[in-house]
Amino acid sequence: MLSAAVEGIGYWSRGLPDWSAARAYALGDVAPDSEAAPARPSPQLLAANERRRAPETVAVALEVALAACHAAGRDPAALSSVFASSHGDIQITDYMCATLATEPRTISPTRFHNSVHNAAAGYWTIGAGAMRPTTAISALEASFAQGLIEALTQIATGEDAVLLVGYDGGAYGPLAEVADSRGLLGAALVLSRARAGAPILRVWLDDSAAAATPGRLAEREAANASAPMLPLFEALAWRHDRVALPAGAGRSLRIELSHD
Repeated sequence: MLSAAVEGIGYWSRGLPDWSAARAYALGDVAPDSEAAPARPSPQLLAANERRRAPETVAVALEVALAACHAAGRDPAALSSVFASSHGDIQITDYMCATLATEPRTISPTRFHNSVHNAAAGYWTIGAGAMRPTTAISALEASFAQGLIEALTQIATGEDAVLLVGYDGGAYGPLAEVADSRGLLGAALVLSRARAGAPILRVWLDDSAAAATPGRLAEREAANASAPMLPLFEALAWRHDRVALPAGAGRSLRIELSHD
């Protein structure tokens, strides 16, 4: 069994721009104002010109990563990190496929640079000045659970604390027919060996599928590919003591939570 303390939480979706708003929505306290909400976050970690050019998936990943570090009182440059995304940036992948099929000599070097799955991890290490190891994971609906296993394994084998980020954006073009995802969603945790007063999670793999868990966040963001991570954030908001996430191939990651 692997375990860690949850030191800090970050969250962003359209109309719920931080964990405080998301938690209040999960508890039924407020309604989001999606009409007035910005279409994408503006991560202050990046210089202004990079902030404008970065794809929305990178923007949301960096926004929640920095928010989780601030909530934990941790220096972003001092943390190892794990970035988990089901699809990376499908909008850019669609552009790359369409351009290669029609006008391959016109490929944009900037968009090619942003097409790789570890683009968000790369922007993070540059923006934060982080020299610690970073990992990019893709496992479809099991992405966040596998990212959590990776982060907890790093803590169990010597890291003091690890940043875990889950994110996905919308799918476009023909790829949307096989890898559908809508909206923009990101959430992050700073996990550590111990922190007085912080929730503690213990996890183990189970040979059964995770049952669907009702919740307002999961219902609101159900169309996004990273929605399978939301039952954990609902459990943190409600101070529930058990939850399960899909971990792939009919398996689940069982999570036991304790709250001081």
